[in-house]
Amino acid sequence: MRPDMPAENAVDHTEEAARLERAAALYPADAEALLLRAAAHRELAGDRPAATALYDRLLAAPAELDDPQLVRALKASNLWRYDHVAEARAIIDGVRAAAPRTPEAWVVVAEALETHDELVLAEETFTDGARLLIGDSQEPTSATRPLLYGRHRVRRMLGADHDAWDSLADRLHDSASAVRLDELHDPKRVWSLGSSDPGELSAEIARLRAELGAFRREISRPFPVAVLHWPERELEELLAAYPGLSAEYPSHAEHVAAIEASLRELAASGTPNLGIVSGTVPSYEAFAASEAASPEDATLLPQYATTLAARGRALPWPPEPTAACWCGSGSQYHTCHGRRS
Repeated sequence: MRPDMPAENAVDHTEEAARLERAAALYPADAEALLLRAAAHRELAGDRPAATALYDRLLAAPAELDDPQLVRALKASNLWRYDHVAEARAIIDGVRAAAPRTPEAWVVVAEALETHDELVLAEETFTDGARLLIGDSQEPTSATRPLLYGRHRVRRMLGADHDAWDSLADRLHDSASAVRLDELHDPKRVWSLGSSDPGELSAEIARLRAELGAFRREISRPFPVAVLHWPERELEELLAAYPGLSAEYPSHAEHVAAIEASLRELAASGTPNLGIVSGTVPSYEAFAASEAASPEDATLLPQYATTLAARGRALPWPPEPTAACWCGSGSQYHTCHGRRS
């Protein structure tokens, strides 16, 4: 959740936080995502009390949060970093007891414990999260894999023998990376950074540069290249209000088929970081008004999609094969739009 920016990007974290807070006031429906990003920038700016205030603001808001345990976990991690240890521990205990059904909160509290050398508790937390969200699956989703990777890292630091989940983490990571997970998590790599041997230091710096380069390429886009999706009822309402758009959307079936085809074409051309944003008629009308244009102007549609993506509303494409299809059918992606013809 914390946007660790390369130094050469010269991000003014205080200014970016203020911009995101203004955006949250303009787009209340997106306030949770925007204020979490703002809090991350406050932390990176070193203003941890201001970040805590944003987490408290979210937790006190009357609107129901999408992931309240994640907000609590981030608040605890931030508090611990500026010596509010007792409060942070109490919050972490509460998050673990709540057993959240999303992996991000588990990862944040486990990493907070790890950062402060509570390795046994960190391993227990990663394990509890993996047991709840991964279980016996041999193909965990990309969202839950950080639980396995974090658990693997902490267990290496503890000197524990590999178990089945560690082997699974190795397989998943090593198939997609030039650096093996066992090497990445080797405690000697950490110790080598304190070495006085120039050869060891040079080798470790070269490895870190290679890994950092891959990470930077992965996060080089600020938001996905997103395609606009209208749920069926929203599309019916849109065309009833603005029949001039019917040329863009002959039918809902053709609309969703065109989305999948467009995204596959973009992927085949090498375009990374693809996503889908779902539109609603009220927000589209508000966007058109902000542009002083008619909602019936079809040229607004891609601009609307880009604006939704910039507000953190994009879902990454393609989904995991066994995840629900993006179209809203309720079927798994690989049996719906993910089928290969």
